[in-house]
Amino acid sequence: MTTSTRITTPFHATSTAADVIAGTDLTGRRAVVTGAASGIGVETARALAGAGAQVVLAVRDTAAGRRTAEDIKITTGSEGVTVASLDLADPASVEAFVTAWRGPLHILVNNAGVMATPQTRTPRGWELQFATNHLGHFALATGLHGALAAADGARVVSVSSSGHLFSPVVFDDVHFTERPYDPWLAYGQAKTANVLFAVEAARRWSDDGIAVNAPMPGGIQTNLMRYIGDAEMAQFTAHLQALIGEGTQPPELTLKTVEQGAANSVLLAASPVVDGVTGRYFEDCDEAEPHRPGTNTGVAAYALDPEMAARLWQVSEQLLP
Repeated sequence: MTTSTRITTPFHATSTAADVIAGTDLTGRRAVVTGAASGIGVETARALAGAGAQVVLAVRDTAAGRRTAEDIKITTGSEGVTVASLDLADPASVEAFVTAWRGPLHILVNNAGVMATPQTRTPRGWELQFATNHLGHFALATGLHGALAAADGARVVSVSSSGHLFSPVVFDDVHFTERPYDPWLAYGQAKTANVLFAVEAARRWSDDGIAVNAPMPGGIQTNLMRYIGDAEMAQFTAHLQALIGEGTQPPELTLKTVEQGAANSVLLAASPVVDGVTGRYFEDCDEAEPHRPGTNTGVAAYALDPEMAARLWQVSEQLLP
């Protein structure tokens, strides 16, 4: 980290992606946004393209990606929006994307994700949420490290969630082979992994001029919620109650628009306000304070633990080819 001082910005919970990037010129910059065919990924890509960046929408559904690209071109006037195939749960797909990349990369937004999925394993036996949300992005970012270093001042955004408060990374059973599967604990540890990645990448890559941070978008009604039915909501409520304490009234959830939800990512991807900031977790456009018992905000100490971050990096390298 660059300093022990908590970072605050002029922006806030209701700021939009357009607000945080206003006046920023990204002409000549190249960006990759994963999961950019839906949700906050679309608005993240739109803001970057609108500021002049050449943006690659890295998506599993390329038809949806092409529709999104056309929409972004129409709304921003940018012709620098392209689509590439990327399935984060498939190491071969990630490797193909990395191998095809040429030249420097200034901005990488690891935005794609799945949440509270039914128990699913990849062909390698990995739990799907950990595989998609963390391992795929880990392979992508490390594979593109050379391109990021060549950009001289690159930024990586590792999108996390307040869901990280539900679970640390359980290194003894990351893939739920020994313990009963719980969709929210699986989501929680994957989102913790996103923060730990930022912590360790910031340490490893600082000499390359690469800044790596983890934003929490906030509660947003997107298709990330598609797996959540009554049973999953009941589990979520139980975990939330355990987090804040029995008998404590859960705080009312204030939903953000997708434009507001993308603001944190765009801030960390492009705003000069956070130049030199790395290895941090942000919520509502400020660096988060430590999590306090009885709340569902802030950042857990285990998500910033440098020893856990280094261990996750080692485990990730061992799992990947």
